[in-house]
Amino acid sequence: MKIGELARRAGTEVDTVRYYEKSGLLPPPPRAENGYRAYGQRHLEALAFIRHCRALDMPLADVKRLLDFVTHPDADCGDINPLIDDQLSRVRERLRSVQRLERQLVALRAQCDKNHTARECGILHELVAASLQEDCACHR
Repeated sequence: MKIGELARRAGTEVDTVRYYEKSGLLPPPPRAENGYRAYGQRHLEALAFIRHCRALDMPLADVKRLLDFVTHPDADCGDINPLIDDQLSRVRERLRSVQRLERQLVALRAQCDKNHTARECGILHELVAASLQEDCACHR
């Protein structure tokens, strides 16, 4: 299949396929007689694997390591658990960060409980104060 069909079947963009190929995540395809790249089922499966790992927000370096295990099924998989543990740590830290952000937004939202003019808006006052590096409700 040509690159456009591969991208369509994998639900991605052609540029993404090219990027993964340049990055060494996708093996280079053979060329057909007409010079076009001829992608096969193994490319589609690898691309689906990459996309799934990326949906789990795994860094490309980790995806490459996981792909190496997929292509070498007899290798010792002892490095996979720490790789996933590291990703869990990154995700948990992001969750804590998002929870801090939520608390800040709740505090900011509490500054204005009804419609006012923009001049009287507590949210705008707090945002302006923060931009001037003054204390604000969302960073106390």
